[in-house]
Amino acid sequence: MQNSKAELLQGTLDLLILKTLNTGPLHGYAIVQSIQRCSDEILAVEEGSLYPSLHRMEEKGWISAQWGRSENNRRAKYYALTRAGRKQLEDETAIWERVCRAITLVLQAA
Repeated sequence: MQNSKAELLQGTLDLLILKTLNTGPLHGYAIVQSIQRCSDEILAVEEGSLYPSLHRMEEKGWISAQWGRSENNRRAKYYALTRAGRKQLEDETAIWERVCRAITLVLQAA
């Protein structure tokens, strides 16, 4: 099977970021690396998509941000899930699972 990068469906990036932050605070580059690693290198998140999504989620109160030091001692903004973000993750996960079931039904139809 070819190992090419796949584009994210609209609306899925927030879900992936929320899920990634569910394990603890991360800076932007670590979020990108985690999504790529967890997807077997299939999903690639571009900075031009990541940071607007992070800022939008911060404005909605789903994540919080604070400055810290990265693994290589660089100044980095760390993002963490809030209580509202955990609720949003639950809601979006349920919607995603329903949509996946529906698409699977259509694909399996004769």
